[in-house]
Amino acid sequence: MTCCPVCGIGMHSVFSATLLKKYEIAYERCPACGLLQTEAPYWLDEAYNDAISIADTGLVARNLDLAAKLAVLLYLRFDPQGAYLDVAGGYGMLARLMRDYGFDYYWDDKYCQNLLARGFEADKNKRTFTAVSAFEVLEHLHDPLAFIREQFDQHHCRTLIFTTELYAGREPPSKDWWYYTFDTGQHISFYQKETFVEIAKKLQVNFYSMHGIHILTDRQIRTNLHLQLATGRAARIAAPLIRRSLGSRTISDHHALMEQTTDRT
Repeated sequence: MTCCPVCGIGMHSVFSATLLKKYEIAYERCPACGLLQTEAPYWLDEAYNDAISIADTGLVARNLDLAAKLAVLLYLRFDPQGAYLDVAGGYGMLARLMRDYGFDYYWDDKYCQNLLARGFEADKNKRTFTAVSAFEVLEHLHDPLAFIREQFDQHHCRTLIFTTELYAGREPPSKDWWYYTFDTGQHISFYQKETFVEIAKKLQVNFYSMHGIHILTDRQIRTNLHLQLATGRAARIAAPLIRRSLGSRTISDHHALMEQTTDRT
């Protein structure tokens, strides 16, 4: 029996499944916080031959939707003039979209090449960040509490904005749940609301959730009807208005990067 990395109590074995079409893997669930995860993931090097799965056909649509919601959230409840960081940022699409909306956004990823937000890597642009985002990341981690604590400590920031699919109930979802992604072997942890409530207690922060966006923060956030509506379907309408208010960084970034290129020649 292994111990839950969030609660520290014994996990219960709930089912097994075939990952990468060849490894029979046990899944365990914490009876206290609901964290559901695989046994220790020895197959990850093989699962991450490509940092982003070839089957992730929703990458572009997901980033467009998230960027609009995030723009509204940051504009209404955080500092529109603050600096922000997207960790495990993949190809840099979200960071680029957020800069296009007018936010001072940066990128970081240990395992993926930055293609779309070049010049705005966190290690090249020392900033104090208002918040850190980690979209579709936590389902890839076997110790989410350690990861979140690391982000808080490393970036001197006490706000993490993230996404991951939550499940409800005292039993794990049936094996046909699309989020398991057994064939890719990359999703290894699955969460309930109670999991993040417990993580928030451990880190002495607050937990909020709206329209698929989750927040762990030391701030008090009013999640009133206004914000709920704005971060829902209305985000696609509100986000262009925010871009007009802040002023897109698309052209200014172009000129800044061109100057850097000229200086190096």
